[in-house]
Amino acid sequence: MAADFAAARLNMVESQVRTQDVTDVRLHDAMREIPRETLLPADKAFMAYADIDAEYAPGRYLMRPRNVAKLLQALKLEPGERALAIAAPYAAAVLEHLGLSVERLDGEDLRAVPPGKFDVVICEGAVDKAPDAWLNALAPTGRLAVVERTGPVGKAAIYCRAEEGFGRRDLFDATPPVLAGFQPQPGFAF
Repeated sequence: MAADFAAARLNMVESQVRTQDVTDVRLHDAMREIPRETLLPADKAFMAYADIDAEYAPGRYLMRPRNVAKLLQALKLEPGERALAIAAPYAAAVLEHLGLSVERLDGEDLRAVPPGKFDVVICEGAVDKAPDAWLNALAPTGRLAVVERTGPVGKAAIYCRAEEGFGRRDLFDATPPVLAGFQPQPGFAF
C-alpha cells in the first residue's frame, strides 16, 4: 500500500504546526507543499511527517515539524533575504519557497561560514552553545535560530545582531539531537 504523503503533509500542518501558535500562513502554505519525504532515505520516508526528529544522514536529523516551524516564524522572514541553512535541508527548502536566497552547509566543518554575509542563519540540530562563527556570519540586523542543549532538554533561541553586539531571546524547550562536534565539553565548576 502506497503512502499518501499529500494527506500526511496536510495533517502535519494542521495537527503539529498550526496548533503550536505558528500563525504565519506563508509557513503553512510552504509546509503543505514541500515533499519532506524526499529529504529522507527511501526506507525512512514514512517518518517524514511524524512528530519526531527523523534521521536523514548518519547523525543528522530533520527537526520536528513543530520546532522548525516555530524557529522559522521567530526569524520574521522577508523575501530576498540571504539565508544560511546549517544541517537543515527542510528549513532550507521552506526558506527557498518563501523567496529567500539560501546557501546550505551540511558537510564536515559546520563552523566554516563566511562572516557578515547572512540575514538569517538556522540549524536543525542542537549545539551546546551558538558558535561564534555562526554569530559572526550575521549581517547587521541578522538573526540566528538555534537550539542550545547541554542536558536532556534544550532551549530554542534567537540571536539578533546589532551595532552594540548580539541580543538573545529564549523561545521554547526542544530536544533535537546534538550535532556531532557540538556536544557540551566536560569541565569543572567552582
